[in-house]
Amino acid sequence: MTLESLRNDIDALDDQLLTLLNQRMELVRRVGDLKRTTNTVIYRPEREKQILDRLHQQNDGLLNRSAIEAIFLEIFAVSRNLELPERVAYLGPEGSFTHQAAESRFGAMSAYMALPTIRSVFESVETGRVRFGVVPIENNQEGVVEEAIDLLLEKDLRIAAEVQIPVHFTFATKAENLADITHIYSKDIAFRQCSRFLNDYFDELKAEMVPVESTSKAAKMAAQQPNTAAICSHIAAKLFDVPVLFDNIEDSDLNRTRFLILAKDFVNQPSGHDKTTLIARLPNTQSPGVLAEFLQEFNTRNINLTKIESRPLRDGATFRYWFLLECEGHASDPDLHEILNHHAAEVKLLGSYVRVS
Repeated sequence: MTLESLRNDIDALDDQLLTLLNQRMELVRRVGDLKRTTNTVIYRPEREKQILDRLHQQNDGLLNRSAIEAIFLEIFAVSRNLELPERVAYLGPEGSFTHQAAESRFGAMSAYMALPTIRSVFESVETGRVRFGVVPIENNQEGVVEEAIDLLLEKDLRIAAEVQIPVHFTFATKAENLADITHIYSKDIAFRQCSRFLNDYFDELKAEMVPVESTSKAAKMAAQQPNTAAICSHIAAKLFDVPVLFDNIEDSDLNRTRFLILAKDFVNQPSGHDKTTLIARLPNTQSPGVLAEFLQEFNTRNINLTKIESRPLRDGATFRYWFLLECEGHASDPDLHEILNHHAAEVKLLGSYVRVS
């Protein structure tokens, strides 16, 4: 077996893959025609999960679950664009981690809009200028994004899906030597999360740490200014053509950010592995036991609550709060459905969607 013969075998398999993919896309096109006649939603995260689960279960080759997901999520994204192209807004700028999260679900071919604020993403979805919006909701090192949580109460949108991505920072520069670097640009949070790297490599050097609005802007500045560097995402370094000198420079390799995919009037069918997010505006929370009694209803029905966040109501001089809650299960599950019906006046359902972890 020679290298040339192995390459020929690979070429033959690639030809077969192309034929099969085109056959799949033809079926997708026909599905899209049917969905348009019935006004059915194109993006179906629970259906995609069913496919990925089935492929993982029958897989007996070298591909692991992550590899299968990476390949087929891109195939799903291309398929959706054939069915009905969708415009997706995300918290920019281009090259941000939110951009990376959006592409991980909607693929490289989708039409993207990078917007300057979380509010502008919400408003673009709310007004129908885009079909979906992607915003960060929490980081496991830094906590929740309060603006995003507050807007979930203010705006009438639904959560279509969640995305979790590991946060890896790169050190990108066009400089030949570290000693030549005079300024390092990044977002303040990135400096904090890469402090050990900076102490190890620049403690004796005189480079100035310059906070900027985003890691994407940092990469752009490092591309334009000699003897500078950026701490940024890999996608930003690639976008602005800044060579990556070091990868994965963050202090913790467990750093994760969670993002929400927002839509209007979006309902997922149960997948068997779901999460539900809701808002509770309980009356008389100043009285003892009101919140405890509400939470006890979940415990009594053996529903696992995974998150509770309190936020101020801001409706006067009083100290009153509303609550964001997340629990395992789908809103249509009998026990959870009973709670939602019982508290219909106080609870706003934001969505049930496939649970990532």
